Amino acid sequence: MLVDDRPAAPRLFAAPLRGAVARIPDRVLVAAGVLAIVLVSLWLRSRALDAKFWIDEGLSVGIAHHDFFSIPSLLREDGSPPLYYLALHVWMHLIGGDGEARTHALSLLFALATIPSGWWAGRRLFGARAGWATAALCATCPFLTYYAQEARMYALVALLGLMSTAAFAVAYVQRDRRALPAFSVLAALMVYAHNWGLFLAIGLGVAFLVLWRTAPETDRRGLLRDGVIGFGVLAVLYLPWVPTLLSQAAHTGAPWSDRPGVDDLFAGLYPLVGGVTTALLVSLLGIAGLLSLRHEGAAAAGPRRAALAIGVALGAAVLLAWLASQVSPAWAGRYFSVFLGPALLLAGAGLMRFGRLGLVALAIVLFLWFDPREHQIRGKSDAYRVARSLDEQGLLAPRDLIVAVHPEHGPLMRYYLGPGYQWADALGFVADNRVFDWRDALERLKDAKPRRTFDRIAPAVAPGHHLILIEPIIKTASWKAPWTSLVRRRAPQWEHAADDDPRFIRVGPVPRFDGHGLPRGVRAIVYLRR
Repeated sequence: MLVDDRPAAPRLFAAPLRGAVARIPDRVLVAAGVLAIVLVSLWLRSRALDAKFWIDEGLSVGIAHHDFFSIPSLLREDGSPPLYYLALHVWMHLIGGDGEARTHALSLLFALATIPSGWWAGRRLFGARAGWATAALCATCPFLTYYAQEARMYALVALLGLMSTAAFAVAYVQRDRRALPAFSVLAALMVYAHNWGLFLAIGLGVAFLVLWRTAPETDRRGLLRDGVIGFGVLAVLYLPWVPTLLSQAAHTGAPWSDRPGVDDLFAGLYPLVGGVTTALLVSLLGIAGLLSLRHEGAAAAGPRRAALAIGVALGAAVLLAWLASQVSPAWAGRYFSVFLGPALLLAGAGLMRFGRLGLVALAIVLFLWFDPREHQIRGKSDAYRVARSLDEQGLLAPRDLIVAVHPEHGPLMRYYLGPGYQWADALGFVADNRVFDWRDALERLKDAKPRRTFDRIAPAVAPGHHLILIEPIIKTASWKAPWTSLVRRRAPQWEHAADDDPRFIRVGPVPRFDGHGLPRGVRAIVYLRR
């Protein structure tokens, strides 16, 4: 009997392959691994890159079209800080246009940048396994997948929230003073990107006080000195914006928002992690894993204090946001983007504390999160369809009057309809049709009675020209906040005012839905001046 003593093919090639891999420098392997995750995320987050704009994106592009140096002062009317709009202004000039895919690409870059940032932060604070877990979570997080394809600041805010928190932990937990300027600059950029960045900055201040109070007596003086430097520089960098912030707080606010309840503290977190199921899985295992650090020895002192500091900062920031919205409601799930980076950093570190069980949980989460959300992203608004229908039906001519009954829809319709028309909204004629003036908007809308305002603007429509009311579609959104509730009541009043005016003939709604499901967004009611 002949015996085949030749080595099996896998064994024949396994040893040389392992040797070849072992000869590759670690830095090259790490870079290849991170790049691979980035490329997978790029595929996931570019399926709807050309999705049409919705109402807030029209505002973004409209603001970014203004002169670079005039944008900060212009934002007194909007209520936002300037960083994203300045970046979008520069980006549109660099990339040569303001199309949907081109402007969305900036947010995509910010979202992809969270991956190497998450890898570095997790590895530096909690070890290599935590770094890879955080990178994977950043690569597939549904919140980032959605906002990577939207011309808003939320992907940028998520990136800056992650990096400023990591720089804080390196500076004040690991006591690497080289990170102090990085923390100050990154935190300043964060608060210049979104006002909720202030809540995380204050939360980091609370975390610093906890670190200082729990530090050995011999370390407190140096820690306090570094705290004064880091937060002092942050305050100085933000100081020029404070007058605008105070003006915005007094005159813009967020009348479209409701005052949040206690349940909203948790409901706001669910969209960040793809729903209740994954929220429970990630939070329960992540928190349990981090709590296990209490039973480790001196070797885990650094990760333990880092987890404590980030957890305190995150909890304090969310609570501050909720309390502030009790005084002046400004509560929206997308604003939680500022908390996403620290949350993913803690989740990656906590899951990896469970060894194989943590890997299994991570794999389940990544599988559930691997969804491009294409249908959801493409269904945000039908404004483009309305504009195209008006054009195709020959219902647009120069000097026609476009009236945005839902006022902040004006810049979006200006984007899709283009120049050459007269513009008004429910408040009256509009001087700058690329931006909506939120200053005391609720009070101004209450004073702008539809028939009186209609009578003021109607003479601007010449005989043979069109008056086009851009009406909100009420049934596909919630209209309970003070602003949206008033817009909901005003919309039919505007339509009745136009119907009752003998100077105009109603042409009809555009487009006609004919029994199909109503989209989100607007419809146009067209009138012809006799």
